[in-house]
Amino acid sequence: MLLTVASGGVVAAQAPANNVLSHRLGDLGAVSVNFVAGTLLVLVLAFAFAGGIHINESVESPAWYYWVLGGLGGVAIVFTTLVTVRELGAGGVTAAVIAGQLSLSVVLDRLGVLGLDERVIGWEKVLGIALLAAGTVLIVRD
Repeated sequence: MLLTVASGGVVAAQAPANNVLSHRLGDLGAVSVNFVAGTLLVLVLAFAFAGGIHINESVESPAWYYWVLGGLGGVAIVFTTLVTVRELGAGGVTAAVIAGQLSLSVVLDRLGVLGLDERVIGWEKVLGIALLAAGTVLIVRD
């Protein structure tokens, strides 16, 4: 859990850093740098700790929408946060991203889609989402 919290902190700094890059490279240039640097880091980690990237040809490829969601989701979040941080600030962007992630993730859990086990949505989760939405509004408001 601590690693996840730490990576969330890094994500909070990502949008402002990409915003600075966008002033020199343009929005899509900043997004490109983000993904090229990320790809290089993943390759270094894969070879350093896992002996490379392993593609098992005997395993059936996942459905097309896993590829689309996996790839486009990253681009969408980086581009959107890079553009909206100018208006919302780092706190507002992070709050809005977390609110969106949590809200949809509860629905995905309930439906049991994308390989997830089906989970019940109780009043506690509904209250949690409502409080998160209220918190997001308070953080975004100036």
